Amino acid sequence: MVNAVAILKGVASASAITGSVWFTPSKNYKETTIYVNVTGVPSGQHGLHIHEFGDLSNGCESLGGHFNPFKMNHGSPEDHIKHVGDFGNVIANNNGYIHFKVGVDTLEFDGPNTILGRGIILHADQDDLGRGGNEESRLVGNSGARIACGIIGSKCLSVPDGRS
Repeated sequence: MVNAVAILKGVASASAITGSVWFTPSKNYKETTIYVNVTGVPSGQHGLHIHEFGDLSNGCESLGGHFNPFKMNHGSPEDHIKHVGDFGNVIANNNGYIHFKVGVDTLEFDGPNTILGRGIILHADQDDLGRGGNEESRLVGNSGARIACGIIGSKCLSVPDGRS
């Protein structure tokens, strides 16, 4: 079974943001549980999405658009029509801490639509879940600037005997 993790780091204007996002698929890979633990975030709701690329050469800006291999409109995790990595909103408490868990059924860990090697971005604003009534909403949920990001990688579950 593949588990995945992304280590999030804030952009220069939000350098206090640090944390991780863990992806744990069920044994039959029909659902993936996502655990988000992040600190240093301005209080309130923030959009969280998987993006196309795993390229940090220009910080969060080089991660591309939302990962959308099926050419759907933006939506909420509960919607049938949504991008693969539409996770909706995560909420930072008054201490800047996000602790969030959601189950989704759209993630793949191999093949052309794998999430491995792609970016994940925490946005400055609340995601309107594609219900904002304009083109930006249907594309990205009007969730604002990119304030933290990371690359999704496979997680080593154990080190084989005799290897270091």
